[in-house]
Amino acid sequence: MNLKVKMICAWICPASRPKRPKSPRAQRSGQPRRAKEENSMSTETIAGSWFRYFPEHYLWSQIMSALINIAPMGGSNFHEIDQVGKRLAGKEGDTGAWGESWAWMADKTLALAEAEDKKGHARTAAAAYVRCAIYRFNAERFVHPDNPEKADSYRALLPHYEKGIKRQVPGFERVEVPYEEGPLPAYWLPPLHPTGNDPAVAFFDGLDASKEITVLWGGLALRERGIGVLCIDGPGQGEALRLRNIPSRHDYEAAGTAAFDYLDAREGVDSARIGIMAMSFGGYYAPRIAAFEHRYAACLAWGAHFDYHEVWVHRRKVLEAGGTVSSSAIWQLPWVLGKPDMDSAMEKCALYTLEGIAEKIRMPICITHGHDDNIVPVEMAHRLYAACGSEDKELKIFTVEDGGSQHCVNDNLPMVRGWIGDWWMDRFGTGG
Repeated sequence: MNLKVKMICAWICPASRPKRPKSPRAQRSGQPRRAKEENSMSTETIAGSWFRYFPEHYLWSQIMSALINIAPMGGSNFHEIDQVGKRLAGKEGDTGAWGESWAWMADKTLALAEAEDKKGHARTAAAAYVRCAIYRFNAERFVHPDNPEKADSYRALLPHYEKGIKRQVPGFERVEVPYEEGPLPAYWLPPLHPTGNDPAVAFFDGLDASKEITVLWGGLALRERGIGVLCIDGPGQGEALRLRNIPSRHDYEAAGTAAFDYLDAREGVDSARIGIMAMSFGGYYAPRIAAFEHRYAACLAWGAHFDYHEVWVHRRKVLEAGGTVSSSAIWQLPWVLGKPDMDSAMEKCALYTLEGIAEKIRMPICITHGHDDNIVPVEMAHRLYAACGSEDKELKIFTVEDGGSQHCVNDNLPMVRGWIGDWWMDRFGTGG
């Protein structure tokens, strides 16, 4: 193993751990190439930890793991995922093949949904509509934003997803949250058994997810526990980025305040029990919001960040060296931050730090992280916890023994979403 790879592994493994839309075609520029096993991750880190569908490609395996793990929530079907995986065998790193294969499965599942609808099988059709939307979202994962097929693919999935979820979740609504750069698209999931004065959580996503994903990751779990959920695409996320060109900003409390104001004004929501939560990159957003928008009752970071620039200094080196240990293509950061190139994106990214900010947090906060997170070292969670000014703070590091330990614990989403749902239930006293 050369010196560069040793340095990468040392950073990753702290301490001793080592009509129907066209099939989108990814632009190859800036994409991670197929990498050797030692260049993608440390064998010691992953031993016994998670199922890697593509052993020599971390990024593809991470996405497949997350897809497999949302099957219990209705976001996928293992047989369908495996059919795509078999088409991709031997093509690791071929982003064009990735897009075509997932679009093929999205089309196939949409055809099933429409056929079942015609038979009057509303529940079967609803489930297939949701799955086809998730597959189409994954089809555009590596399509460069300059390619109009990216936005077209996302636009095409929205009506199918919403048709399916509306049948599965009584009271589900598509809503618009007023915001200074234009309304932010969101989904409202009411509590399973509304009382007329229920708690609610504003749930933002991360660098490369969307509200369609957060509904499945955590929204349904909170709903089942008597908590309403606003799954929102904030600046630089999901629909707000793809269809409304609203980029991310470091002072995310602006979006957090917009979400709180919306929930505060919503009938049936208890304004004294409104929480803030976000996942992955959102592990920076949620604590940042909590530090400045003190009307929230509690905060949960689903995967922690402390210095996002530091993370990307390393991640950039990995991707530019041809590695695959990342959550996205290298162009994702400039696109999300609204910058024309990587250098200007890194300059803006330097503002995304919680140093000197976390101390301002006063509300109860829970910080979660996977012990073996390969792309955001667990050290970030410890740094955030140490800096956090709240007297009521909790740090939960998920290990292999807990059942999952990877990024955002996406190697065992059923377990972690249950744990997080229970944390909010206990915090708000819903007893769901």
